[in-house]
Amino acid sequence: MALRVSLIKGRGKPLAVFSAGLLFTRPLRRVIRAAGYSISSGWFGVADRQIGIWGRIPMSRRVLSRWPLDRITTFEDAFLRSVLPGLKNPPIGLNIDDIGVHFDARTPSRLESILQSVDLSDPELLRRAANGRAFLQHYGLSKYNPVPRGYGEIPVVGYVLVVDQVAGDASISDGLAGAETFAQMLAAAKAENPGKRIVIRTHPAVKSGGKKGHFGVEDTDENTSLSSEPLNPWDLLEFADRVYCVTSQMGLDAILAGHRPEVFGVPFYAGWGLSNDRQTAPRRTRVLNVEQLFAGTMLIYPFWYNHARRAGCEFEEAAQQLLAQARHHWDGLRATHAVGMRMWKRPHVAKFLSGGGRTLTFHSSDLAALRAAQKNDGQIVVWASKENAALAAEACAVKVPLLRMEDGFLRSTGLGAELTPAVSLVLDDCGIYYDPNAPSQLETLIASSIELPEFAIARAARLRESLRASGVSKYNLKGEAPDLPEGAHKILVVGQVEDDASIRLGTDDVRTNLGLLQAARSQNPSAFIIYKPHPDVVAGLRNGAISDADTSLFCDLVVEKSDPSELIEVCDEIWTMTSLMGFEALLRGKPVSCLGLPFYAGWGLTRDIGRKCARRNVAVNLDQLVHAALLDYPRYHDPVSHMPCTAELVVERLANGECPKPASLKILAKLQGLFAGRTSIWR
Repeated sequence: MALRVSLIKGRGKPLAVFSAGLLFTRPLRRVIRAAGYSISSGWFGVADRQIGIWGRIPMSRRVLSRWPLDRITTFEDAFLRSVLPGLKNPPIGLNIDDIGVHFDARTPSRLESILQSVDLSDPELLRRAANGRAFLQHYGLSKYNPVPRGYGEIPVVGYVLVVDQVAGDASISDGLAGAETFAQMLAAAKAENPGKRIVIRTHPAVKSGGKKGHFGVEDTDENTSLSSEPLNPWDLLEFADRVYCVTSQMGLDAILAGHRPEVFGVPFYAGWGLSNDRQTAPRRTRVLNVEQLFAGTMLIYPFWYNHARRAGCEFEEAAQQLLAQARHHWDGLRATHAVGMRMWKRPHVAKFLSGGGRTLTFHSSDLAALRAAQKNDGQIVVWASKENAALAAEACAVKVPLLRMEDGFLRSTGLGAELTPAVSLVLDDCGIYYDPNAPSQLETLIASSIELPEFAIARAARLRESLRASGVSKYNLKGEAPDLPEGAHKILVVGQVEDDASIRLGTDDVRTNLGLLQAARSQNPSAFIIYKPHPDVVAGLRNGAISDADTSLFCDLVVEKSDPSELIEVCDEIWTMTSLMGFEALLRGKPVSCLGLPFYAGWGLTRDIGRKCARRNVAVNLDQLVHAALLDYPRYHDPVSHMPCTAELVVERLANGECPKPASLKILAKLQGLFAGRTSIWR
């Protein structure tokens, strides 16, 4: 951060601006303020203030015609901007330039100065650059992110990709090109690749009907086609043999994807030895590698901002936050029909399912949801415990996608049975994590986690350490750990709700809390055994109570109210059927014995006494498991900013007690307590 700030002169001084967008777009102003600038109107005089402009829009060019460049600070979107374009989707980063603007090749810019002169050999900087590049490629992130990797179909493989742009875009003329350059590019692509398939990629703004490009149907032939369907740019680049562009940022993406693009204009990424340039850039004499280019353009030049945290940040945090927002959007690319959702949950579930700009409708019956989904090519989301075989079979028969929803593993400050809303939920289009009788998306993610890149494992390791340091768990119930005898081997036996789906579906011989206690004592006759009943059972809200007489026979201490993370820390090992506390114990380095088959068993990390699963035939390490279970599988929603967010921010909110229960649910929870013995009323 210090390097980036030091490169911008005048930061912290007031700026006079003439653009209404800079003056009145509140989220954009937040980013600018976080970068250290205060802005006010220049219409009443600029005095000796610096002048702020946006890119090279007509208003900015009028300002440039009146004042010298040394008084101008230019703002532009960073190269990783948002999920969708437009003012409703504020940028997660700004390119702030006190010399010129990055896309104008006729004059120097701050970015050009960085790439030409700044020392880009620092090993830590290059490591971050390599990991950042891998992150973007792995998740398919680019400037705009309307669809994920794997969305749609690539029509052919091994084609020549020709990238079109919006006609009249400032980056074209400022990049020393024009409409004729695009015609030259297409002609060159055909001449230099005889007989090869040519795919012209239409700019998304042209597809939506608001803009015009340089190519149309008249430019197609038997070997040349237009591509305008929603596709992820990383997928397009992966299956291309060569890439031709003028000044499009997709040329930068091509370099990051391992291509050496043919470049017909002079964009910011040309002239550094990483592209085949049809024009020269005399000021650019340095030869860079891909990581150095990434370091300059992504790590040093932009100012990054986390809209959920409302604070400036580094590239890594901004990219992770953008991924959270993009996933929220991707989950809603189809109209969603939700069924099996309790009334109190619906407002909170809606926060997770309202992305993508498509409709969300709650239904009271499976049949109504199916019919509605068929009519508008939608998808069904069912609360996992409410799914039945008939719904699954019918959805499959009519080819309606069916997703199961459940609480995530970092859930709330308080119990779900006490109507505390969740800050994380999972959506599974294959099965559900607690049912080992069939595959689930989580099981697939865990199995494939052995192929995760370095950045992913490092992120999981940091998350695991923050969980251990903060003591955050699923429900974050407070209470002091008991005093336990010195020298004894202490075993924590974790009780569960006995009619819970994970017990019904994931256990065989031992299916009750009493049976679990008996098994633990049988194999550990001299250990000091602590039994922790499930909080819902203690509250009388769910089944699974054990009599005092029985607990006294098989354990030495019953602990009803204690912070789970603290209790795990003071014990030597944990015994469970399928409880999530087994996973939380693994996070804290404790041995775990499983008498059932929870999602974290069967991968070589637990002692598996109960049933086995032939599908789980690879050994993973702890951080691979953490990445699958806490980073890739769930979706998180920030209770403070009310935005999709990262696991890291949720851990921070839970640790700081920033996840309050709405007042209406507090009242409802008290009423529920009055009818604790009549579960049919509230469950």
